Amino acid sequence: MRRLINQRPGRGGALMLSMLPFILVICAYLFYSHARLLDNPGDKLLPAPSTIASTLHRYAFEEDERSGDYLFWTDTTASLERLSVGLAISALAGLTLGVALGVLPYLRVTVAPFVAAVSLIPPLAMLPILFIVVGLGELAKVTLIIVGVAPIIVRDLAMRTAELPSEQIIKAQTLGASTWQLVVRVVLPQMWPRLIDALRLSLGSAWLFLIAAEAIASTEGLGYRIFLVRRYLAMDVILPYVAWITLLAFTMDWLLRIVRARAFAWAEPK
Repeated sequence: MRRLINQRPGRGGALMLSMLPFILVICAYLFYSHARLLDNPGDKLLPAPSTIASTLHRYAFEEDERSGDYLFWTDTTASLERLSVGLAISALAGLTLGVALGVLPYLRVTVAPFVAAVSLIPPLAMLPILFIVVGLGELAKVTLIIVGVAPIIVRDLAMRTAELPSEQIIKAQTLGASTWQLVVRVVLPQMWPRLIDALRLSLGSAWLFLIAAEAIASTEGLGYRIFLVRRYLAMDVILPYVAWITLLAFTMDWLLRIVRARAFAWAEPK
């Protein structure tokens, strides 16, 4: 039937439609940047693309006079290392504890309320506490990501585990499966794709916590650089850094989606 809900774009049309919002944003920026620079050639709010390109080239391909580093890549490496460690630990904790809470009623009754309470604490409110307890080093930044992301993943996987059809659990026990075998052969295979989904949904929050931690106490990193140059209104640095963070996050989300589709094709929506 010719209804809007039944109409789907082709592959080429879908690609064009997905690019349309980005093109509109770029066109709007170029238009307003040109208008502001015509009125005030020294305007810093919306620098010209040539200015952004020149600054990005200096940061990415020219050594810093004081440190001798290529600042753009040094900042990127530092941020990605912190984010990767934080997300890896969060995923491991989320999978382990989430499945345990979903499978073991006694553990769920005991620990689930505490996890729920922790997940509702604003992680940024805990940042001063982390700095006091673990110092201003790398541990505090990684810990903030874990505190902000892990409880959410734990709760999500615990709920998904508890929602598994009871018929699966009963049949596995009828066939003589122990608790460990039930977890390994029935629960875990169905939780892997859900873990990837949870990580994808947590990427934005993880970047937020990382940028906040780097802005307050760091000597390198994407968040550190953004907040360092803000006092000079250096939008020619801030804008490409924000765009780069967005591209990194989008790429990570895309890679996780590809991994899910290839490793767990059975879980893909039809």
